[in-house]
Amino acid sequence: MTGDRPVAVVTGASRGAGAGIAHALGAHGCTVYVTGRTVDTSDTADKIAAAGGEGIAVRVDHSDDAQVAAFFDRVAQDHGRIDILVNNAAIIRDEMMGRTKFWEEPLNVIDTLDVGLRSSYVATVYAAPLMVPNRRGLVVFTSSSGAVHYAFGPAYGVPKAGVDKMAADMAYDFRDVGIAAVSIWMGSLLTERVRGIIASNPDRFGHILDTAETPELTGHVIWALAQDPAVLAVSGRTLIGAELAVEYGISDECGRQPPSYRDLFDVHPPQQAAHVMR
Repeated sequence: MTGDRPVAVVTGASRGAGAGIAHALGAHGCTVYVTGRTVDTSDTADKIAAAGGEGIAVRVDHSDDAQVAAFFDRVAQDHGRIDILVNNAAIIRDEMMGRTKFWEEPLNVIDTLDVGLRSSYVATVYAAPLMVPNRRGLVVFTSSSGAVHYAFGPAYGVPKAGVDKMAADMAYDFRDVGIAAVSIWMGSLLTERVRGIIASNPDRFGHILDTAETPELTGHVIWALAQDPAVLAVSGRTLIGAELAVEYGISDECGRQPPSYRDLFDVHPPQQAAHVMR
């Protein structure tokens, strides 16, 4: 293993957002541990290597704390540190995405509170001891504007709001050890599944390309944040990925600049109150 590469962990990286983020971090030369419940994570690791990084696929069920602990023990043994943690693992069940009322859906849609919200907390608890000694690092929670407006119902929106708040509170505890914690709202994502839908009927779905962003864009934004010497100034905040891309001069594929939900829908993250209780 290449010891001088930045070490990143991206949870839930078998496909979708996590896979794209991991791929982008690999393009910046990172060693990227990618976790998932399926062996498909190895595909992501191969793409990371092809991009110039080092991809390490590890099968982890983030609903099992023992598996998570064992995973971070492995990272500690292999590298002894983590520079970037991306909390992306989440259970998104198909039944959640329909136009049904919450009481018409199976109860297991609320498993997002386990793998999504709680799993992000657990992963950060285990990652922190691998970041604190270096007195630097970046913890990212992938989120969306569904944290502040209706999107698919409470099983989707509540965990998004939760990770936004988690970033804010963890940032307070991290404030004296040089670690930044942020939540990043991604826009509509051009995942492989969405690309397939567009390709199946370009006339009907081609408009999605006007506003959607690739998951890789978020990965490049995360890298820019991690390299920013002023990153602690935004620690604790919920940030909009499309706006960060403009700030850092990052364009998406084909030179596109995806719009911010702030501009599209007047949706923006709330501000954390400054009052502290200990």
